Amino acid sequence: PRAGGMRATSAAAERNRGPILEVLQSPRLGLGPRAREVLEVASGTGQHARSFAEAFPGVSWHPTERDPERFASIRAWTDGLPNVAPPLPLDAAAPEAWPGPPRLDGVVCVNLTHISPWSCTLGLLRGAGQRLRPGGRLWLYGPFAVGGAPTTPGNAAFDADLRARCAEWGYRDVADVGAAAEAGGLALLERVAMPADNFLLVFERRAGDEEEQEEEGDPAGGRE
Repeated sequence: PRAGGMRATSAAAERNRGPILEVLQSPRLGLGPRAREVLEVASGTGQHARSFAEAFPGVSWHPTERDPERFASIRAWTDGLPNVAPPLPLDAAAPEAWPGPPRLDGVVCVNLTHISPWSCTLGLLRGAGQRLRPGGRLWLYGPFAVGGAPTTPGNAAFDADLRARCAEWGYRDVADVGAAAEAGGLALLERVAMPADNFLLVFERRAGDEEEQEEEGDPAGGRE
């Protein structure tokens, strides 16, 4: 990312925020009209928080980052938006210590899984399963492998480069992510193809019998 005053800028965030927002706003795969609390994991520069919070003025947006040095940029990007909470530290691999509201309507995570250990992806899925209300959703964006391999030669080269830089990095297979999500109570609704050979995985929190009784009359996001 390049810095512009206090605002750091990521070219990738500029390119993907529009396509991601289209899905967040879609009637079938997006945030419902009664959604109120969304946690963003790995907010990065804060560009996504700005775009998404502006598009959902009735939703409280909670940006987080593992590295507190990024907080200044997140604050600069979201300055003046009354529905954005101050950024808080969050380690995706330790969901028991996550900040933010105890119950969420949505969790958004962009470009984390391929540049972090597998434990971070597992923690993200476990944390989303614990915090989301029944019917709440997780939107997970990035490059993924399908059927055991990256989907294009360019992706294969990037995956190899990542693994050369850090043995714990690399593309995660959609099937492995889906299986881990299922174990945490999340069902994969759809794998949405995105620009630059990326995907947006949309998960929904299933409801157990006790949760259905607890949440009766208050479906997450107001979906009928």
